[in-house]
Amino acid sequence: MIPQLYKAKQFWLLLIKLLFVGLSLYYLYVEFDKRSSYHNFILPDSFPTYGFFVLIVLSVFNWCFEILKWKNLVSSFRKITFSETATQTLGSLATSVFTPNRIGEYVAKCFYFDRKYAKKIIFLNFLSNSTQMAVTLFFGFFGILFYYILVPSSVDFSNFSLQTSFVFGLFVFLLLLLIGVVVYYKKIEIYGYSLELLLTKFQLFSSKRHLKNIQFSVIRYLIFTHQFYLALLFFGVQISYPDAMITLFTMYFFASVLPTIHVMDVVIKGSVAVLLFSNLGINEWAVLSVSFIMWLLNLVLPTILGSLFILKPNSKLKL
Repeated sequence: MIPQLYKAKQFWLLLIKLLFVGLSLYYLYVEFDKRSSYHNFILPDSFPTYGFFVLIVLSVFNWCFEILKWKNLVSSFRKITFSETATQTLGSLATSVFTPNRIGEYVAKCFYFDRKYAKKIIFLNFLSNSTQMAVTLFFGFFGILFYYILVPSSVDFSNFSLQTSFVFGLFVFLLLLLIGVVVYYKKIEIYGYSLELLLTKFQLFSSKRHLKNIQFSVIRYLIFTHQFYLALLFFGVQISYPDAMITLFTMYFFASVLPTIHVMDVVIKGSVAVLLFSNLGINEWAVLSVSFIMWLLNLVLPTILGSLFILKPNSKLKL
């Protein structure tokens, strides 16, 4: 009887794995097919032969630091190897690409641990993502400051209307209002968590791990922003380093605060990038091409690798 139950459990486990992987790959295929205008391009003559190698290496470093960040957090309550962390990080990515703002990642990572650790894993994942978001907002604030205040002398802002300024101001006002409401009603619980409880858990977490979490988040941010900048240069775009960084900081700020399905990143970031870089006289085709390459290297390829991790027999999922 026990062997039969074990076989039945393994069968359903394999079925669920195939379902998640199938959904993820199907979504990627559909999004890739929709972006025919993105991927039907010819690399310019200025694109160096080593260009893709450099960009791929940066993507590897990007995800290595994400893996190290998760390893640092999980190590707070149990020992875990780099390979285990890589499986959890890329495997959860593969099952969350079709969920809004990678919400599915919270559930997916819980499947790698015993149920008694579920709340802890959700908190650690929240800590990881919120730190990365905080870094993006921090750099984005200075990006917006320089983009809209210090750069106007060299940039044509005729495309920015009064309505655009109003929408941005309204967004900031609503964000501050939301923060005020949350702080005022900090005892309201959602799925057993309140702001007060999160702050308590945050304070109990060691400062050394907090510092590492922030460091890894900053390094990741600098890697993918410079990866975008190098890709622009490889496409023959003439842009100074300060102008590129200011624009990229601003772009990632707006792209991050917009709620979206993860596979739509190429559309959101591409649209925001075209809007911002067009004011610097950058060709739209080059910006869209770079956005698409970034999507391929930092989402599609890691998702495919994560799908392989999920399907391997010893993936240690506890579904």
